[in-house]
Amino acid sequence: MTVRNPSDQAAERILAALLEARAGHALSPERMWRIETVLHPILRERGYPSLEALVVALASEADRNLVDQVVDALINHETYFFRDHAQFLDIERVALECLRERRTRHRTLSVWSVGCSTGQEPYSLAMALAERPEHWAGWDINILATDISPSVIRTARAGRYSHFEIQRGLPTRLMLRWFEPDGSDWLLRGDIRDRVRFAEHNLLSDTLPPGPFDLILCRNMLFYLTPEHRSRAVTRLAAALAPDGLFMLGAFETMLTQGAAFAPDPEARGFYRLSAAEARPQGRLQAR
Repeated sequence: MTVRNPSDQAAERILAALLEARAGHALSPERMWRIETVLHPILRERGYPSLEALVVALASEADRNLVDQVVDALINHETYFFRDHAQFLDIERVALECLRERRTRHRTLSVWSVGCSTGQEPYSLAMALAERPEHWAGWDINILATDISPSVIRTARAGRYSHFEIQRGLPTRLMLRWFEPDGSDWLLRGDIRDRVRFAEHNLLSDTLPPGPFDLILCRNMLFYLTPEHRSRAVTRLAAALAPDGLFMLGAFETMLTQGAAFAPDPEARGFYRLSAAEARPQGRLQAR
């Protein structure tokens, strides 16, 4: 059995507290092991011999970029194309069809992908819409994708993915249709990249983006937040959703313990809408 250095354990607790303060993410005791793993490249790059030395450098505030770099590394950026395939089918066949009926008069659709990581989720949605051009002819569709991490937003905007990333969840047919080989990577075609607008955004503290949104995808993000930050996030997401809009969590997430802001949508199984108490006139958005 490996005996861990008490100073490293103390450093891990400080780094976990930094992650919670900046991003609202909670690291359980069972997941503390990943701190040294994900920060090892930073230690090597900057020449710090230990986590304790890194914490000392952070405390000095001599390099403000170091804090952003550390928090960025500690956040779980796991994602892939058409993640949780059954859920994505529901987005295409249930949510989009339901919203198409609800928005048929004005033919506008506004989507917010929260915690988009390196862009696979919003690009998957953009490809799904592009696969049915006649179905959405004449529609004004806006897809906003946001994440707290500057590095993943840069990657997402570039639309460039490794062979490993391109194979995760992406059908070969769509790969050949919407991507072009570029050296050892694959580059997403510009007409799909142009369908998504990316922005760096902290859901817990930044001003809410202009809305309301017809569809908000916040999958596999609330799970990592502390209960207090999760409650704030839910309140702000409710403020950004249209009165008859749809909201989706991750496959293993639920709103059962998240208060009364959302209720299951009776017409769109697997999706939530604002509860009667939260619904408000169309077009009004409160940044809380």
